[in-house]
Amino acid sequence: MFPKIPVLCALAGLTTSAVAWGAAGHEIVATIAQIHLHPSVFPTMCAILNFTSPCHLAPIATWADTERSKMPWSGPLHYVGAVDDYPSQTCVFPGPRGWAGKDGANVLGGIRNVTDILTDWVYFNKGGAISGYQYDTANEALKFLVHFLGDMHMPLHLTGRDRGGNLIPVFFDGRKTNLHSLWDDLLIAKALRSVPDQYSRPLPSLKIEQALRGTIYDSYVRMIMWEGVLDEWEQQIPDWLSCPVPFPSQSACVSNFDAEALAASNRIGGTDDRVVCPYQWAKPIHALNCEIVWPTALDQPPYNDTRPPGAMGEQEFFSFDEDSVPFVELDTPQYSGVISEQRIVEKLLAQAGLRLAGVINYLFAELEGDEQHLSV
Repeated sequence: MFPKIPVLCALAGLTTSAVAWGAAGHEIVATIAQIHLHPSVFPTMCAILNFTSPCHLAPIATWADTERSKMPWSGPLHYVGAVDDYPSQTCVFPGPRGWAGKDGANVLGGIRNVTDILTDWVYFNKGGAISGYQYDTANEALKFLVHFLGDMHMPLHLTGRDRGGNLIPVFFDGRKTNLHSLWDDLLIAKALRSVPDQYSRPLPSLKIEQALRGTIYDSYVRMIMWEGVLDEWEQQIPDWLSCPVPFPSQSACVSNFDAEALAASNRIGGTDDRVVCPYQWAKPIHALNCEIVWPTALDQPPYNDTRPPGAMGEQEFFSFDEDSVPFVELDTPQYSGVISEQRIVEKLLAQAGLRLAGVINYLFAELEGDEQHLSV
């Protein structure tokens, strides 16, 4: 059961230099997850990660990116390139031709694989048959899990259009960037600058404060928790943690299994089960690309003529003559203003954190009974 990381290695394909959310975004996801971890998780989690004290998820949240040059086979596992989701009016995911690359060699397959590896680890650990090699395997699998859940919640990691927006030059507050980098870093940076001063002070929640590490984004996490997770989105959280694919209950006969549901599961590459369902979680995130992430102006003159040839490097498009090639400005009320007002980035970070916590709790928490669902 354990040789699955080598299986991931065998899924080598095209790599990309894109990273989701940037370092701050990934660490924010991990911090929100840590707030929601069951207390019984920490001894196992910290042992796998070889931490003593303090034991935090955030420091390893970007490991899969920082070590990526040493693991070129892992590149395709950071994204999934839907190839039939353009024009935006269709927005199919994945579409008739599926996804670019090899089957399963994408972020959805990566989440499925590392979750299975950790499930195996828990099974053998309970039997006392864990070796040092298996600890190393679980260590990498958990680091990948933390990172991949963050990647999946960045909408541009779910589309292959213009290399996930890397080939789309734009302005943001007068600064040259590209659409992918805008979502990776600049929207979060802008949000950090606008957090109300009240969140620079500790909240009346020991669980929240213990998960913080004195970083520049502490106040942002407090705001997401206080105004979002504990208020605006509180009633939505059970849906965030659920898997809507209709699988049979434990008491159901195999003959009564929903054949249509099984066929649907097979069509999406076997990534989903009744507890962990990256495809079902990713589908509405992908839809954001068509609803708001990809502004309509980019598909209209003169901006739709700014795309470089597909073979060009991701940074080369800024060699264009700025006087002759217009870049659309996206730091506007119609774009970044709507994203901020609807708390789109904050909700995605919260969803990633809650789902990550749910999966880790499911894997490692000492819970009453055999709970077949995610909980926080």
